[in-house]
Amino acid sequence: MSLRRSFIRFANIQTTRHFKIRSLSTRTAPNEQSTERKQTHFGFDTIDEEEKTKKVHEVFETVADKYDVMNDVMSLGIHRVWKDIFMQKLAPRPGTKLLDMAGGTGDITFRYINYLRNIRQISTEKPSHVTVSDINQSMLDVGKIRAERQGYTGDPLVSLDWLCADAEKLPIPDESYNAYTIAFGIRNCTHVDKVLEEAFRVLQPGGRFMCLEFSHLSNTQLQWIYDQYSFQVIPVLGQLVAGQWKPYQYLVESIRQFPDQDRFKAMIEDAGFRQVSYENLTFGVCSIHSGFKL
Repeated sequence: MSLRRSFIRFANIQTTRHFKIRSLSTRTAPNEQSTERKQTHFGFDTIDEEEKTKKVHEVFETVADKYDVMNDVMSLGIHRVWKDIFMQKLAPRPGTKLLDMAGGTGDITFRYINYLRNIRQISTEKPSHVTVSDINQSMLDVGKIRAERQGYTGDPLVSLDWLCADAEKLPIPDESYNAYTIAFGIRNCTHVDKVLEEAFRVLQPGGRFMCLEFSHLSNTQLQWIYDQYSFQVIPVLGQLVAGQWKPYQYLVESIRQFPDQDRFKAMIEDAGFRQVSYENLTFGVCSIHSGFKL
């Protein structure tokens, strides 16, 4: 299929789907009985809540081996800058115990280890630790291979382990970590409020929650340009680079369904976090949210 034909085909599909925006919150019909299934969104589609975890799992199972390549292609490499800024904002110190949720292929974890290595000469050399957790084992498998190849295993001062787990129900004792990060993952969860509550639970008093996630532009002209790129180009790139467009169609739609910066800030506060703030990156294409368990 030629590039021109690809653009025409996907443009026709996306123009129809783009405006089928549904509510983020789960909802039921006015006369629905309590025994009926609750519904939520999967991109712009409405599905039963119990289906979403399976569908999201299938998406990332499908894209795992091309995930990092597509991140570079879709963002033109800018995601690397966003993640660098994210880690600089976290500014971990020796002795930090981090839970990197939805950490999959290791991008945030490797930056965490590099940051600690760079300050080692002025540190007290307290042992640090990071747990990379993801609901998808295929993503973790890619991360483990990358960690081995890039020399992130066996560091005596920064230990590393991997945990396949659901962010909504973590098999982790209370107050186990003093830092929690989640980058480009929380929007894929069925119950964002439960993820935030679990983050609060596993953090120690004084611990910090940080989230890097796609967000909403305040400039309508820039938003229009961004929408055209997202809906008309990204699925085509997925087809050309990864051989499939549907997972990338979902990823684009999931971004539009996620709450805006102020609404997500309020959700973090509702989970119990204090001193909650956010910082927009690239005009609001994504945002860094931060909060403390006080």
